Amino acid sequence: MIRTLVAGLGNMGRSHALAYHHNPAFEIVGLVNRSAPEMDPALHAYPLSRDFHEALDRLKPNLVSIATYSDSHADFAVAAMESGADVFVEKPLATTVEDARRVADCAARTGRKVVVGYILRHHPSWQRLIAEARAMGGPYVFRLNLNQQSKGPTWEVHKALMKTTPPIVDCGVHYVDVMLQIAGSEAVEVRGMGLRMTDEIAPDMYNYGHFQVLFEDGSLGWYEAGWGPMMSDTAFFVKDVVSPKGAVSIRMPESARSDDIETHTKTSLLRVHHAGGADEDISMADEPGHQELCEREAAFVARAIAEDLDLSRHMREAVASLAICLAADASVRSGRTVNLKEAPWAP
Repeated sequence: MIRTLVAGLGNMGRSHALAYHHNPAFEIVGLVNRSAPEMDPALHAYPLSRDFHEALDRLKPNLVSIATYSDSHADFAVAAMESGADVFVEKPLATTVEDARRVADCAARTGRKVVVGYILRHHPSWQRLIAEARAMGGPYVFRLNLNQQSKGPTWEVHKALMKTTPPIVDCGVHYVDVMLQIAGSEAVEVRGMGLRMTDEIAPDMYNYGHFQVLFEDGSLGWYEAGWGPMMSDTAFFVKDVVSPKGAVSIRMPESARSDDIETHTKTSLLRVHHAGGADEDISMADEPGHQELCEREAAFVARAIAEDLDLSRHMREAVASLAICLAADASVRSGRTVNLKEAPWAP
């Protein structure tokens, strides 16, 4: 069994902890959270600590699962690997390109496994979308967004996240990762814009942003993310991949809510449009929900450890997708286009 320490018990951390609890490959040896969390009854029996480094040293886990705030991800991941543990770390991998590379370098030096929480990689509908788009061939146009008309507890979560990370980075890494998998080409340029639309966040933070990314093969992508009670829920979930031969799109029902975590992964219907031909609708009605996806992610972590999977490409793409989103944030703040071939963004 994989002795597992779970750090961070917010929405994602609780889901990951429950996935380890239900999977016989894992043995949870401890939980870490800075404050008293809302605990699922299934997790009540596990010891809870408030100090990550103390728990790491005392419990000596084989795996550390990190779902804390983004600014602690890199330091916690490196500390875990240096102690001899493998790592699962929620996205984003870090808050700077330098820290993301520090995690990747530590994984290479220590030989420890690092799996980054790109949950869409384990989703059958998104796997199908990527396969259908790649079969059409590029160059591609990517039209992707995820706006959330958040209020109440969800808005409080978003405001907490924005203490360290803007929406286009926190959510954007998922969808840039999808762009990279489909295009199979390196990104070369990013242009971003953002706007602070509330006094409830810091003066140097923004709760709405969008960016464009250009690829070496001529493909181009657009991503948009906004959080808050002021956001429109019209066309909040656009997922289109267009090629010269047609398009692949995710279609959501009219009843979908923008701040519902299940909506962020469910696809409902995949439409494959062939230029000059008939459309094909692929039903995804039996697809997994959020908790089952976390369980699939946990199963992948167990397999990566048991089968000694080579995760070097996974790490390269995790660093690359984060670098693109951080470059978009830099473009928002500077008002300038960012060349991804120049330091510190260069691969």
